[in-house]
Amino acid sequence: MRDGMEPVRVTIMDKEYMVACPPEEKDGLLNSAHLLDKRMREVRDSGKVQGPDRIAVMAALNLTHELLQAQGEQKETARLVEERVRAMEERIGQVLPES
Repeated sequence: MRDGMEPVRVTIMDKEYMVACPPEEKDGLLNSAHLLDKRMREVRDSGKVQGPDRIAVMAALNLTHELLQAQGEQKETARLVEERVRAMEERIGQVLPES
């Protein structure tokens, strides 16, 4: 293992994988593996997709779609906050004299 990396065993769809990661990222890796396992099982259990490769791809597409949606929502929230801050600055500027 590379310096600072440790082997972590994760199980996804009843298969074990050894993944190297920094100790401070171990919890995140385990949580990610758990979520992927859960999503792959949901895809498999829907009965619409057969084969582990296709199940993995569909789960990855679903997770990626959710990530992109969340990023879009985050950008929209940031834009709205910036607009409100500018409006508040204008109001404050109208009320307080410049020093």
